[in-house]
Amino acid sequence: MCWDCDHPASRMEDHLTTLRRCIDARGWAVQAIERDRAHPPWAYTVGLSPRGLPELVVTGMAPLEAGRLLDDAAEHFAHRCLPSPGQRFALAGGPLLEVVAVARPWAHLLVAARLFGERISALQLVHSDLEGRWPWDREYSGVVGGQPVLGVRARPPSRGGG
Repeated sequence: MCWDCDHPASRMEDHLTTLRRCIDARGWAVQAIERDRAHPPWAYTVGLSPRGLPELVVTGMAPLEAGRLLDDAAEHFAHRCLPSPGQRFALAGGPLLEVVAVARPWAHLLVAARLFGERISALQLVHSDLEGRWPWDREYSGVVGGQPVLGVRARPPSRGGG
């Protein structure tokens, strides 16, 4: 066995130390998880909680793209009001997003929960596919493994026309 395998707690502490440095310098960090056979990639912010903001999470998006989206969203929300669950919006150059309140953030954002406690809150930025369809639409064509939605949608958006 290697040293890292024999000392997983030390490895995690090293990782947390690195994240704390990033949070101190920037205000947050992004924790990304690569896709495996059964699960799509996903990423989330770590460090917005101490600022009184919910952490942000995105699933079903490649780690680099997810990191850029989360960085842009965190920067935007740190200086403007947060969107409400159910609200749709897009950031410059990004996909159409719908906000979903994460039902159990402590179960999905493990590193954030470890640093800031199980009372963290989180918003998922659910993204539409290239055709504007959502993961709850039958025709949705996202990444392999889909785009798990980690909460219940607040309300379907109105279709207009009264």
